[in-house]
Amino acid sequence: MVGITSYGAYIPLQRISRKIISNATGWSTSATSLPGEKAVGNYDEDSVTMAVAAAIDCLTGFDRNKVGGLYFATTTPPYREKQSAGIIVTTLDLRPDVRAADFADSVKAGTHALLAACDAVKAGSENNIVVCASDCRLGRPGSAQEVIFGEAGAALMVGDSDVIATLEGSYTLTYDFMDQWRADGEKFNRMWEDRWIRDEGYTKFIPEAINGLLKKYKLNIKDFAKVVIPCIYLREHQGMAKALQLDEKQLQKEMLTTVGDTGTANSLMMLVAALEDAKPGDKILVTSYGNGSDALFFEVTEHIEKARNRKGIKRNLASRKELASYERYSSFRDIIPMEAGFRGEVGPTRVSMAWRERRVILALCGARCKRCGTPQYPYQRVCVNPKCGTIDEMEYYRFSDKKAKLFSYTSDSLAFSASPPEMYGVVDFDGGGRFAFNLTDCEPGALAVDMPLEMTFRRKYVDNVRGIHGYFWKAMPPRA
Repeated sequence: MVGITSYGAYIPLQRISRKIISNATGWSTSATSLPGEKAVGNYDEDSVTMAVAAAIDCLTGFDRNKVGGLYFATTTPPYREKQSAGIIVTTLDLRPDVRAADFADSVKAGTHALLAACDAVKAGSENNIVVCASDCRLGRPGSAQEVIFGEAGAALMVGDSDVIATLEGSYTLTYDFMDQWRADGEKFNRMWEDRWIRDEGYTKFIPEAINGLLKKYKLNIKDFAKVVIPCIYLREHQGMAKALQLDEKQLQKEMLTTVGDTGTANSLMMLVAALEDAKPGDKILVTSYGNGSDALFFEVTEHIEKARNRKGIKRNLASRKELASYERYSSFRDIIPMEAGFRGEVGPTRVSMAWRERRVILALCGARCKRCGTPQYPYQRVCVNPKCGTIDEMEYYRFSDKKAKLFSYTSDSLAFSASPPEMYGVVDFDGGGRFAFNLTDCEPGALAVDMPLEMTFRRKYVDNVRGIHGYFWKAMPPRA
C-alpha cells in the first residue's frame, strides 16, 4: 500500500492586501479585482527556505535517519545550475545517501514530483520520500501576476507503511501551451491574455484530466469527498465545479484570496488542507495545472488521525501579520533596488570552508560531549564543561529542532537590512548550548529577555561576486 504518510505546510507570516498593491500601481485589470490578500515571504526567504520550513512540519515526530529521498519542485530555484534539493537534504540533516532530485520548469512540477515519489516507493527502489514544493514567482509591477502570485510551500512524505492516504490512480495530460512563461535570465513572469488562459487552458485541461481519470478507473465524481481544482479565476473555479456537477461541500476551498497562486505548491497545499479535515474512507481527487494537468486519486485510511499534530494550512493561515507598505514589499524581492552601502557589502564566499562546515552551517549541528553530555555550538573538539574538558570525544548534535529562549538582544539601525533595523540576540537552547543569531519576523518592541524562540532557516546573503546564495539559521518568536 503506497501513498502519503505525513504532510506539512508553510505560509509566510506577512500578508499584503491586494488593495494596497492596486492603489500603489494604479493598474486595473480583472485580476486586480481579486479580493483579499496574498502571502509575502520576508526579505530573507526564498523557495528553498520555505521548502525547508514545510518539510520540518512534515517530519514532525519522524526519525530523519529513515528518510530515503527528497524531491523538490519549484520554478524559482536560487541557482540555474546547482541542485536545490541537495541544500534541503543537508539543511534537514538527512543521510547523505538519500536520493535527491529537482523538478522544475512548470507549475505542474509539484504533482509530477509526488507521482514520481509514489512510483519509486511502489517499485521498491526507495521509501519515505519527502516531496517539497514552493515558489517565489515575481510579477512585473502593475501586472496581473503581481496581484495573483503568492508565496508558500507544502511537503508530503510518501511511503508504504502507516499510510494516511493511498494513491489509487492518476491521469496526466501534457500540452505545449503558452499561458505564463519566463525565459532564461528573465526576472518577471510573462502572461498571455486572460481569455486565452481561462477559456483554452484552465476550463479545458482540468476537466479533461478529471474526466480521463474517472473513465480510466470507472469512477463517478460523486464518489469523492473532496476535489482539488486550482484556478486563478474565481468565477471559472465555481464554473468548473458546476459543469462537473460537484456539490459545494465536495469542492476544496481555494486559497487564492488568502495566500495567492503559489505555483508548484498550489495543488499540494490544497491537498494538505483537504487531509486536515479528512476522515477514514474519504476519497480525494487532486488536480494540477501547467502545460496540461495531472489528476491524482487518493483514499484516506484509518491512520489519518496520527498525522494531526502539524502546523499545516490552518495554523499557518491563522498566524499572520499585515504588511501595509507596497514599497517594503517591493524591496524584499529587489523589485525596487536598494542601496546597500559599504555596510551591506558581502565578501567572496569561502567555498571550501562552507563545504567542510556544511553540517555546522546548514544543519545547525554543534557538538555534544560523549562523556558528560554537554552540548555546544559551533562544533568544537574540546568540551566546554570546566568539570570535563574532554578532547575529541564529541558527536554531532542538531540544534535546529530545539526550543530556545532569548538571553539578551539588541537592534542595529546602522547595519544594512531590507527590513530595518537589523536585530541580534544571544539564544539559550533547551538542554544546553548558547549562540548569537540574527532575529527575524519580529519587531524590536516585541522582544523581551527569556521570551521563547524557535529556529528558522533563512537566506543570509547573496554573494554577487560569485553568484552564491548564503543560508543560515535565524531565531524568531514561535508563531501561534
